[in-house]
Amino acid sequence: MAIADLNAAGAATVAAEVQAAAPDCKVFGQAVDVADAAAVQALTDEATRRFGRVDVFCSNAGIILRKGLDASAEEWQRIWDINVMAHIHAAKAVLPQMLERGDGYFVNTVSAAGLLSQIGSAPYAVTKHAAIGFAEWLSITYGDRGIKVSCICPQGVQTNMLFGEKGERKGFLQEGSVTAEHVANATLEGMADERFLILPHPEVLEYYQRKGQDYDRWLRGMRRLHEKVMQEFGGIAV
Repeated sequence: MAIADLNAAGAATVAAEVQAAAPDCKVFGQAVDVADAAAVQALTDEATRRFGRVDVFCSNAGIILRKGLDASAEEWQRIWDINVMAHIHAAKAVLPQMLERGDGYFVNTVSAAGLLSQIGSAPYAVTKHAAIGFAEWLSITYGDRGIKVSCICPQGVQTNMLFGEKGERKGFLQEGSVTAEHVANATLEGMADERFLILPHPEVLEYYQRKGQDYDRWLRGMRRLHEKVMQEFGGIAV
């Protein structure tokens, strides 16, 4: 197992914890900037050198930018590079070996925002929609060649992204939020069933169906939610 993170010390710590919990499991940690295609390729090469192949690639990194039209071009590029291009870099790096043997699995952490939207963050909403779009294309193009794809699409997850480093952040997605462990268990269940959409919050499917059934009505409902969030949280969605 390869543990990758922008923070080298964090990756090493998690790798050590996994090793302690599963002594027979081969684990290493490596610093990786997922926005850098060469770094993702280097991770893939190292994992392949150590283990012989990559069976599952979990593309999990993501950031949020709480802005709308006030976001700069540089800010848009940064969130695009992490929330979208990281998935593409992963596919380019590991897909050739998966296709060669006719088997492989991409597990991409996206967000319910990719199916619905994100109040308070245009860059997040747009990039998560794009991430879903790429995963769909990957599945359509290579699904009959042994390549499996799953998208994890939770709402609020109890991490620093939701609550802030010191728990100072407030937002409407905190109510009903789930733990990272809950998301992990849902992911394992979804992978066992080879489901494309993995929804740790089952209600997201209902919202998505409503959107498809009557887009205009759904938009009116989202406008009402937007107004409520603006009044109660100053526009901060997460």
